[in-house]
Amino acid sequence: MAKTDITQAAAERILVLDGAMGTMIQAERPDEATYRGDRFKDHGTDVGGNNELLSLTQPDMIRGIHKDFLDAGANILCTNTFGANAVSQADYQMESLSYEMNVESVRLAREAVEAKMEEDGQPRWVAGGIGPTNQTASISPDVNDPGYRGITFDQLAQAYGEAAKGLIDGGAEVILIETIFDTLNAKAAIFAIELLRDQGVAVPPLMISGTITDRSGRTLTGQTPEAFWASMSHARPFSIGLNCALGAGEMRQHVRTLSEVADTRISAYPNAGLPNEMGGYDETPEETAAHLEEWATSGLVNIVGGCCGTTPDHIAAIAKAVEGKAPRPIPEKVRKMRLSGLEMFEAGSAA
Repeated sequence: MAKTDITQAAAERILVLDGAMGTMIQAERPDEATYRGDRFKDHGTDVGGNNELLSLTQPDMIRGIHKDFLDAGANILCTNTFGANAVSQADYQMESLSYEMNVESVRLAREAVEAKMEEDGQPRWVAGGIGPTNQTASISPDVNDPGYRGITFDQLAQAYGEAAKGLIDGGAEVILIETIFDTLNAKAAIFAIELLRDQGVAVPPLMISGTITDRSGRTLTGQTPEAFWASMSHARPFSIGLNCALGAGEMRQHVRTLSEVADTRISAYPNAGLPNEMGGYDETPEETAAHLEEWATSGLVNIVGGCCGTTPDHIAAIAKAVEGKAPRPIPEKVRKMRLSGLEMFEAGSAA
């Protein structure tokens, strides 16, 4: 069965990304033994909380979560690979598993997508997720030594490149660089992916999603949404957007800002509100969907979904809310020089 190209589909309707893999895993209450499975029962360090390991030890769990989001109406599945890179996996002494985790996670998502497409014939796509790692290239982890960095650009690029190669080899149809709090980290990921392209690897479209960490309206490393776009625009992404950190109510103004400056598709997948005192999320599916419906009606978005705290019920409500609404038209490319620091500087019309 021939599948509609995602570019064509995005021109026709607002696409729906799935919800929070971590939230759904937590709902399963896996213990240390569950994470280890038989294969890693003798591993020398604790692995509880290593959600990406579950793609290897508990594939039925991950496949089942994917199925639940597809049944809820998701068009795009994100793989269980947020921390499937050597930098993050070093916490568990599992750096060597990065490539395998990415390949297997794509395989599980593709199996779920293909089964759903066989069921109803509707096209869906697998987005290979690349998280930000647990290191930052721009900020010192030592308050007494502002010039110190815990990781180098080259180390990040190597880890991102290995993860991206696994996603591509596994068959991901989109690469999603997400939850970007440090633009330099994202540039390392883009650099690594461009190296793969130079080596003859067929790189799928890129989705790029940053995160505004608080109500200051800036990323953790200080950039405004406009500056973030100016920093990322050279990659000519399939979409640019925001996810995580904020609930939809707090995120809207920043999504609007991106929509005003970016000449590509806009994605947005907020948390289910702001976290409560216990770190949980209280916003109901209807509340989240009402926000995203208004964004769609206002012509701000092309791709919507959910981040922390969002369940299949949230995705079902979001899918219903945006059904039949027109995607945001992609504006013409701005013919001006834009430079990015913490803010964007627009120099004027190009010759």
